[in-house]
Amino acid sequence: MRYLALFGAVLVLSACASPVPSPDPSQAWVQLRSNAGSLLMADRLDGQRLNDGRYFQVPVGAHELQARFQFEVTNGGGLDGADEPRQVTCEIRLRYDSFVAGQRYQLEARPLQMKAQAWLYDAQRNVLARGKVLRCGTF
Repeated sequence: MRYLALFGAVLVLSACASPVPSPDPSQAWVQLRSNAGSLLMADRLDGQRLNDGRYFQVPVGAHELQARFQFEVTNGGGLDGADEPRQVTCEIRLRYDSFVAGQRYQLEARPLQMKAQAWLYDAQRNVLARGKVLRCGTF
């Protein structure tokens, strides 16, 4: 029984460590970037949940990307001296009408107190779209 549990743990951890696949040249590739200590993960493409949250691979044309952004916020202390950080999760939606096959894009997110900001950049770091924060909370 112990070996079965160990095998299951190794299997789960190996899935997290799998390499990112090579980009499909017939689609656009969207890399995800956030500050150290935060996590930005791809969640949905055009309303469909993704299997791998490390990137978006997008067909040509208009699409809606949805991502989850997690970061820590400190309470700033108080009378009792408690300064425990809280983890905030924000759901971010971004729409862009002109994805081009073979192009690389970057979705970047930053914390803004209890909210977040996100932008889509092209390879030359031109801002193409701004993300809309759907909701943020400690869920």
